[in-house]
Amino acid sequence: MAKRWSDLSPRARKAIVVVAGVDGALRTAALVDLRRRDAREVNGSRRLWTAALATVSSAGVVPVVYFLRGRRR
Repeated sequence: MAKRWSDLSPRARKAIVVVAGVDGALRTAALVDLRRRDAREVNGSRRLWTAALATVSSAGVVPVVYFLRGRRR
């Protein structure tokens, strides 16, 4: 049986909120960056990056991969 929010310790709740906030901020920054870049400055398909950033729950992994590998220098 899955735990309910009320069953979690205050420390676990805080960790979840912090990770979700960081993930949301990274996703937003990556989507804004992707939107402002020309397609020639992006490695891969802009549509696929947008879909991955918008839908994949990754605790910040997908936005970090985008910033490290998805942009051309």
